[in-house]
Amino acid sequence: MGGMTSTMAARFAFFPPDPPSYGVVVEDEASGRLSMTTLTPREGVEVRRLWTGRGSGIVAMYVTNPNAKLALLYSHGNAADLGQMYELFVGLSSHLRVNLMGYDYSGYGQSSGKASEQNTYADIEAAYKCLKETYGAHEEDIILYGQSVGTGPTLELAAHLPRLRAVVLHSPILSGLRVMYPLKHTYWFDIYKNIDKIPFVKCPVLVIHGTEDNVVDCSHGKRLWELCKEKYEPLWIKGGNHNNLELFPDYIRHLKKFISAIENLPVRQDESVETSDIAEAPRTSSDCLESSRMSTDQTDTSRSSAVSRDKSKRRTEGRGKSRPSTDRREKSRKSVDSSKDMKDDMDQPEKPRKSSDRFGDMMRSMGLCNMDCLKDTASKA
Repeated sequence: MGGMTSTMAARFAFFPPDPPSYGVVVEDEASGRLSMTTLTPREGVEVRRLWTGRGSGIVAMYVTNPNAKLALLYSHGNAADLGQMYELFVGLSSHLRVNLMGYDYSGYGQSSGKASEQNTYADIEAAYKCLKETYGAHEEDIILYGQSVGTGPTLELAAHLPRLRAVVLHSPILSGLRVMYPLKHTYWFDIYKNIDKIPFVKCPVLVIHGTEDNVVDCSHGKRLWELCKEKYEPLWIKGGNHNNLELFPDYIRHLKKFISAIENLPVRQDESVETSDIAEAPRTSSDCLESSRMSTDQTDTSRSSAVSRDKSKRRTEGRGKSRPSTDRREKSRKSVDSSKDMKDDMDQPEKPRKSSDRFGDMMRSMGLCNMDCLKDTASKA
């Protein structure tokens, strides 16, 4: 039963646009440089094909900003591809003053391979490697941004990068099965076990969620925020659903505030990650098998703001020297734990709607109909 549930969950977690919203033409085979068709070329945008450790050739886009101090690695939702994200990526790079890399998962857009949980982990590893080796970004200057299903690969990678600058979770999921059922335990056959990984993320985390999200309930974002070690003031967008948060003025305003707060943080000293304590062993491209296990939910309650600030202050005082920079002087660390009392805005009506990110809808359908119904639903989607 567990194995079948996991297989079904994985099968219905991915909806690559068909046909893809863009095409590619090879510009330079040696470097992997591509150009995208059907999209207006823009200065400062590069497209490449990257090869993952699991054999997929994925398409990645890099948007440069001449004023950038940080780089943002964006993992999109489950029903979009790079062509559909193109304008958003260009806009975010411009407004946030960051260099931005987005990529298509295996089986999405013009990426080869098949979409799967394991492949998304290899996909983000390849994008992260390119960001460092090709574009010269350092771990401590990288922000990982995950949207919906994209929070899965984002937290998988973030849990193993102790010097990471920050993480943004946009409409995140606690785990795949928890979109369907209010589970108290994490089972080995679950997918994207974010609830078990978030406590091992050592950098500041911003959570953004809409209060009227009827695909992934806002309680997922709030629970993940409670489990963060370094909380940043969350953004609960009143009236926001699963796919329209970017349209609210508070979205870009809060992101700008977050970027400004973390830009001048001093570099963390090298810290080892106790991978034996993490819910899943660290994945490599050649070893992505999961071990059978069942772990209990994290029961840590949210720390008060005062306690968080005190701990943040002690961590800051115990860190080494700030990183020298030719672009700016490092300032004393500001507290990024500016969490406020969360308003109880969880009461919202469930309204049926057609979503471009159909993860929750399809996951929930698994509990309501048989396999034939699922196949029929998938064929109509």
